[in-house]
Order: sequence, then structure tokens, then C-alpha cells
Amino acid sequence: MRTDLPPALVLLLRYGVLGYLVGSVLFTIHYFYTEYQDAQPASPIRPRTMTEQGQATFDVENIHYSPQIMKWKSPGHTEHEIEEDAVLHKVFANTMQPSKILPYYFKAVREFDPEAVTITTLITFDRYPIFSKLVTNYQGPISVSIHISDDETRDENLSKLHDMYHANPYMKEFVDVHVVIDKFDRQFNMWRNVARFFARSNYFMMLDVDFHICTNLQQHLALDPEARRVMRSGAAVVLPAFEYVEQDDGYDSATFPKNKEALIQLVQEKKITTFHDFFPKGHNATDYEKWYVSDAVYKVTAYQHSYEPYVILKKEGTPWCDERFVGYGANKAACLFEIYISGIDYYVLPQDFVIHQSHPYKEETRKQERKYNRKLYQNFQEEACFRYSRHFVRANLWDGAGEGKSANLKEQCNKIRGFKQVMAQFSQV
Repeated sequence: MRTDLPPALVLLLRYGVLGYLVGSVLFTIHYFYTEYQDAQPASPIRPRTMTEQGQATFDVENIHYSPQIMKWKSPGHTEHEIEEDAVLHKVFANTMQPSKILPYYFKAVREFDPEAVTITTLITFDRYPIFSKLVTNYQGPISVSIHISDDETRDENLSKLHDMYHANPYMKEFVDVHVVIDKFDRQFNMWRNVARFFARSNYFMMLDVDFHICTNLQQHLALDPEARRVMRSGAAVVLPAFEYVEQDDGYDSATFPKNKEALIQLVQEKKITTFHDFFPKGHNATDYEKWYVSDAVYKVTAYQHSYEPYVILKKEGTPWCDERFVGYGANKAACLFEIYISGIDYYVLPQDFVIHQSHPYKEETRKQERKYNRKLYQNFQEEACFRYSRHFVRANLWDGAGEGKSANLKEQCNKIRGFKQVMAQFSQV
């Protein structure tokens, strides 16, 4: 038998059901908003629209991405995990923050030989064309940090990155791209470390993007057992650097000499000179006169703290570049100084070399930043000397059988006023 409910009760039930539905919707919206409002974009960020070159837009803020998770197992087979962002924030803790690192924004399809040399370099959007030339020339593993300013130009420059990567077929074959998005320009040492951290071979070459490798470096290394022995020992291997006397001659790398004999001819004709010969401390320790007549790897014996060669290094065991250096001046010198005093020697390859490709400089910016970094570098040298000295003393590498490891440090750090007196007391404690 059907029982009719009073109209007032029916109306109340209807309002109750409607209220339940509204509450459910609001709860769901609140849940997803609080769960994902701070989510970081996963790599790579795909363009929302890409109708023509240079015109893509990227929903960095408006699309929700799952946070990347790093997992590992302990000896007891217990699995652990941590967010990738937390790991990268710690790894690059000395950088200016906030900064978002997107590893393998693009990843090369090839699996690289662990014994290969990965070029590690850093670029901004205005260096895309010259970077593409480097990729085509080397045709080997490259790990590149690309800085994108987090401002109104971000979408345009990310779009240009996509255009560049897809325009050159060698990019997909050989290049791993790691994007750094933040508001801080010229964190050069941080960008160097990012490129090295994600390199996929045992050796890496610190190379500025505007230098052209003129020889078949990979073939020479494969055929030179002494060079490979030096590299495997953990020493640094130097490629001498040159530039054209007339800047107009240095724009087209296709015209550069392709072997040592052709280079020496241009040097004798005074068309090419050592890189930045107006600042001899930067490269003279390479000993160019010796290089011109050498046919074997030789050791650098006149290192000094302004030396800034282009080097191949072992990824494992080489100190990292100090990320407190921001801007032009001393950033690479500081990196190479720490490498040297850590006990790593420098050796010069006999056949290979790089030539600088001409481009305009931001001289006023460089001048001001060099002034700041010059003072920072002075303090850094003293700090690094005492830091490594303490390590060598504690590890029994200061005197006796292990003394060879600390020889480079003593050679350089003894030049600091009061250093020998302090270490004489410290080593007796």
C-alpha cells in the first residue's frame, strides 16, 4: 500500500539531497586543489599550442604534474623513496633559490659507451645556433644545461628550444638537455655541475659552447693508449685553445684548420694566436711552444691559479665546481684550482685543439662581475687550501708515503701568507 508523504517532508528531503550533492562537489574540488596546487611540472613540459615556430605556449603553472620519485633498496631489500625535487635541492644547495631543474628534458635515444667523453656545456637561448653547430661537429655524447629565465620570455624561449632540438637530427641521437628555470642569470658553475651530474659516461669535457673542436678527438683518444691511461688514472687532459687574430675570420668554423700542421701554419702567418693572449696567465701553463713540437702527452709543470684550460676529466672522484661563483670572472678558474689542489694533475694532448668562434661580448657586465668575483676567488683559495689540507692530514696524505697526493696543494697554498706556519702547528695536533 502506497503511503503519501507530507509535502513539507518531501521538500525537506529534496533540499537534503541537493545539499549533499553540493557538499560532495565542493569537497572534491577542495581535495584536488590542496593536493596538487604545489605540484611541480615533470620533465619535459609539453607545449599547450605549437602552431608555428617560436609561438608555442607552456602551461607550467596551470597543468598538474605528478612529482618525480627516486627509489632505492637498502641491503635488507627494504624499498625507500624520496621526491626528486628534494634530492636536487640538496645536490645544488649552494645555488641561488628557488630554481627548478628539469633533468633530461630531452634525452638522446642512444646508449653511450661508458668510456666515451661526454661534452658538458651550458647555454642560454641566444646560443642555440652555435650549439647546434657543436652537435653536428662532435656527433658524440653531449650533456647540456639550458637556462630559461622565469619571466615573460619563458614560453618564447622554451618554444625556441623545441624548434632547435627538432631542427637538427643529431640532437635526438646525441644530446641530453637539462633545463634550469629560475630568475637568476649566469650561475655558470651551477649549470656546469648540472650538465656533469647527468652525463652518461665515465668522462666529461668542460667546454664553452663557442669553442670548436677542430680535430677528430674521439678517434685520437681511441688510438692513443697513453692518453687513455692518463684519463683512467683520474688526471685532467687539456686541449690547447686558440683564436683568430682578426675576429671577422673566426665566425665560420667550417674554415678552421682541421689538423695540427694546418694550425701551426696559421700561427706562423700570425692569423691565429693563443686564446686571450692579452691575459697570458689564463692559458700559458699549457706551454704552447712545447706543444707545437710535441707528439706525445706531456704534463703541465707551470700551473698557476689563473689557469683556465679546456679539459677532459673523470666523472667519478673529480671535485665539483663551487656554485657560489655567479657571473663572469674566476668561476672556471676556481673550479680548476680546486681540482688541481685536490691532487689531480694536468696533461696536454699532442694533436687535438679548440678554436674560439668569434662573438660579441657584454664588456660592461663582465667588468663589473669580474670585480666582485676577483675578491671572492681570493677568499675561496684560502678556504679551499685549509679545507683540503685538513683532509690530507686526517687521511695521512700530508707526509710520508702519501705525500704525493698533497704536492699540488703545497705548491699553490704555500704562497698564501701564513699558510705554512698554520699547517706546521696543525699537522702536529
